Amino acid sequence: MRRTFLFIAFFAAVLSASAQKSFDYNLWPNGAPGDNGITAEETTGEPWKNVTKARMTIYKSDRPGSKCIIMCPGGGYMSEWWVNEGTSFAPWMHNRHITYIVMKYRLPNGGHHEIPLLDVQEAIREVRAHAEEWNVDPHAVGIMGASAGGHLAASAATLFTSPENRPDFQVLLYPVILFDYAHGTRDNLLGKNPSEELIQRYSLEKQVTANTPRAFVVLAADDRTVPAEHSLKYCMALTAKKVSTMLLMYPYGDHGFGCQERFAFKYQWLNELEHWLGTF
Repeated sequence: MRRTFLFIAFFAAVLSASAQKSFDYNLWPNGAPGDNGITAEETTGEPWKNVTKARMTIYKSDRPGSKCIIMCPGGGYMSEWWVNEGTSFAPWMHNRHITYIVMKYRLPNGGHHEIPLLDVQEAIREVRAHAEEWNVDPHAVGIMGASAGGHLAASAATLFTSPENRPDFQVLLYPVILFDYAHGTRDNLLGKNPSEELIQRYSLEKQVTANTPRAFVVLAADDRTVPAEHSLKYCMALTAKKVSTMLLMYPYGDHGFGCQERFAFKYQWLNELEHWLGTF
């Protein structure tokens, strides 16, 4: 009996280790377009700060032709919660044969609004260019994001410039969407005194079209950091354009639950996500 238990424990450990295997990919090996103006040294840990070099950490599926999800961690466009809203999802994705990629996108530094979106659009293009190598179906490349990372993911879903950088689906966790009033995330992306044109461009509920990719949105109704209104207005805009949309709003859980056990509905929403991903 003890030998059986040890074998099971060893096998589980091997699977867990396999789930954590990854490799890094430099997004702009020949130099990135634009400059966010950050001169301070990048700080590692939780969260990451002063990010000036865009790269991806890639957890490749073990099956050819898998779905791919590119994750944008949140942090108010001031930092990136790399573990809680990034790598912590890797085992779950691995067990569902999804090629999972965590972005380290360049931060906008209070006004370089184009920088993060350029990085994410390039990431989508790179995934499709390496689809066979990374076991990805090039027609099943999705974008995911949490909080300000949700704003970045929704930007990729609404402000794409070509079929090559259009995601096929979007998964948003308690996303920032509304930019029609001043808040920290807006200030960090656009600066303190943005033009009305920029405010409108990044008010993403106003950028939805019939060509916006299908969406899965999850949040807690008692979110004190990003009010539920952000997600609700975005989903209303999506449904108005007849974009397939799934909205999960749980009664409590506040903000930033990511993949944490503290969120009472963790397994419920992940099960719903798995089912939703299986419908297309």
